[in-house]
Amino acid sequence: MDLLHWKLFPLLALLASFLFFFYIQDSSKSSQSGCSLFPHSHYWIASKRIMTPQGIISGAAEIKGGSIVSIVKNKDWSGKFKQVVDYGNAVVMPGLIDVHAHLDDPGRAEWEGFPSGTKAAAAGGITTLIDMPLNNFPSTVSTETLKLKIEAAEKSIYVDVGFWGGLVPENAFNATALEALLDAGVHGLKSFMCPSGIDDFPMTDASHIKSGLSVLAKYKRPLLVHSEIQSVVESHLETEDGGGDPRSYSTYLKTRPPSWEEAAIRELLTVTKDTRSGGPAEGAHLHVVHLSDASSSLDLIKEAKRRGDSITVETCPHYLAFSAEEIPDGDTRFKCAPPIRDAANKEKLWNALMEGDIDMLSSDHSPTVPELKLLNDGNFLKAWGGISSIQFVLPVTWSYGQKYGITLEQLVSWWSERPAKLAGQHSKGAIAIGNHADVVVWEPEVEFDLNEDHPMFVKNPSISAYIGKRLSGKVLATFVRGNLVYKEGNHAFAACGSTILAT
Repeated sequence: MDLLHWKLFPLLALLASFLFFFYIQDSSKSSQSGCSLFPHSHYWIASKRIMTPQGIISGAAEIKGGSIVSIVKNKDWSGKFKQVVDYGNAVVMPGLIDVHAHLDDPGRAEWEGFPSGTKAAAAGGITTLIDMPLNNFPSTVSTETLKLKIEAAEKSIYVDVGFWGGLVPENAFNATALEALLDAGVHGLKSFMCPSGIDDFPMTDASHIKSGLSVLAKYKRPLLVHSEIQSVVESHLETEDGGGDPRSYSTYLKTRPPSWEEAAIRELLTVTKDTRSGGPAEGAHLHVVHLSDASSSLDLIKEAKRRGDSITVETCPHYLAFSAEEIPDGDTRFKCAPPIRDAANKEKLWNALMEGDIDMLSSDHSPTVPELKLLNDGNFLKAWGGISSIQFVLPVTWSYGQKYGITLEQLVSWWSERPAKLAGQHSKGAIAIGNHADVVVWEPEVEFDLNEDHPMFVKNPSISAYIGKRLSGKVLATFVRGNLVYKEGNHAFAACGSTILAT
């Protein structure tokens, strides 16, 4: 028996080495497949409704190595290919790009954080988002603080994430500091013309913005501006006992009138003339974020565009879904800045969006912890402002837009094509050969109730103003660079989104 054991030992050792080799190989494959709920890197996505730059087609898109390598119409492919994911009549659309989101990581991850925020984004069909330089701590205003942001995001994100840097008085006149931040990869800069509510992100004025645009011109990147100028006369109303019942939304609305937006935009336009062809800041671009006032403020922007200023403007789904008259007393989930205005203003916003005067949409996902929303007290004057929305912007836009006859093509323009251009993401925003395979699959006709039983992936779902709404547009699947990161309530095991830095 001893001799037999000695003879078998080399064979057992060889068998063990083979088993170990296959274990390593399988582990490697498992690790890689953890990025996707679909275990193939070369496959086809088929549907009768694929949104392409040339229009809606019935056919299939070939995905290989994370990119779209071919697109064929139905008669050219039916039954010919293996590894086809056929979505029938569901809409296959380029993934949404959200250029205005606050994920609060690092420093305030209890407000949101990269893992929960990007899971929610993926569940909503968002495949790329550009994170704002506040409300994380410290704010992203230098190369050192950008590094902290990147480190917090790595291996924690389910979608691709880029970063805006902050333009603040501390760095506005320091071209070397701004150039270092831009060289480090931020996609542009963001500033506030009123107090931001964050101590290390103070407000700027036109001189700061003018200086920032001159630096941005060299990089051909945008400056995003929160455009409100606080009136001394009106701001005193935002106190505990001034201006009416603090539980009434109308009291809060009076503290931030449309004249604040108009004053800020009027001042901005003294600077944006420099961005015209031949101007000293040619190549720079100014983007007005979350426009709420659809009257004088929008008229000023339209006139600036006609003059040749390089300027665009966004609004947000909450300004299109809600009106001041319907906000209940004490329901501070609806507090944001600029505020949600009246129903007549909402109609004007929709008209401006449909006519192309508003260029794109963003979520302005701005969450916090429930305690800061003061949900029990209902004090609009003291509650933290911000709408939690990132998971539902697609169905919200579609549902509330039905009244106005919005089309799938318009959705792609507002949520994919134009945001991609603003953020300099030339390989995203369209289902086109050579682009990243960033895709959302959804059913526009399917309705669902957004209640406590609906899966929500944001960290603090109770603060969302959309709870209790019935919406149309169910997201079935989200692909990021070819990885199936979300499928009907489930996410990929591993967070394999990429941090995207400008070059």
